[in-house]
Amino acid sequence: QNPYMKKVYEGFEKSCKEIGVSPLYKGPEAATPEKQIEIINQLVAQKVSGIAIAANDANALQPALQEAMNAGIKVISLDSAVNKDSRQTHIQQADPEKIGRGLVQAAYDMVKGKGGIAVLSATAQATNQNLWIEWMQKELKEHPDKYGSTPLIKVAYGDDDPTKSTSETQALLTNSDVKVIIAPTTVGMLAAGKVLQDKKSDVKLTGLGLPSEMAPFIEDGNCPWMYLWNPVDIGYLAGYTMDSLNKGQ
Repeated sequence: QNPYMKKVYEGFEKSCKEIGVSPLYKGPEAATPEKQIEIINQLVAQKVSGIAIAANDANALQPALQEAMNAGIKVISLDSAVNKDSRQTHIQQADPEKIGRGLVQAAYDMVKGKGGIAVLSATAQATNQNLWIEWMQKELKEHPDKYGSTPLIKVAYGDDDPTKSTSETQALLTNSDVKVIIAPTTVGMLAAGKVLQDKKSDVKLTGLGLPSEMAPFIEDGNCPWMYLWNPVDIGYLAGYTMDSLNKGQ
């Protein structure tokens, strides 16, 4: 299971206990819309009162989530949004523009403005990842003089799978122009950190990581610094959001 989502669930579980309802955690075997749809269908059959989902695809889940809402189930997305017709509301954990621009600025600082940037994303359909990457590209495009020697060389997709994220990082390192990797996903970041450490690479790493997982790579200098909001707080807010919707507030 995804350690990041476990932290989200910790907060969700806490708020559900305070409210007096039963929390449930379901994670798909693979980061695909099809696997998420299977779980949504199971939850509809179980007649749960609400579903909070971090989407693998903004649009593919719509028929299943609309069926859930038609059955009277409250649906919210968090972390990675579904489209507005697939939910009652969305919890946006952080400003996408600040994340995208901030990560490129960090990469620039880490290589002192000299050396190519690669991005190791999650899935190609993940709405949050794609929005952050759009802002990264805008930051680079709007300041051509500043970023002239730090081009974006490649966006790779590790599908939030440790094995695929590892092989994608290894492939990125075969390009000697890549001097810094941005991984806006906790799974990708941990995998990249391990590869850089194993290879004793001088390529730098930044992104969105869990402090507990990334400590060794921060200490050894592979990852000078990184960013993350508090995933426990998102889960906690999700429980109360669901409760408010169920109470018609």
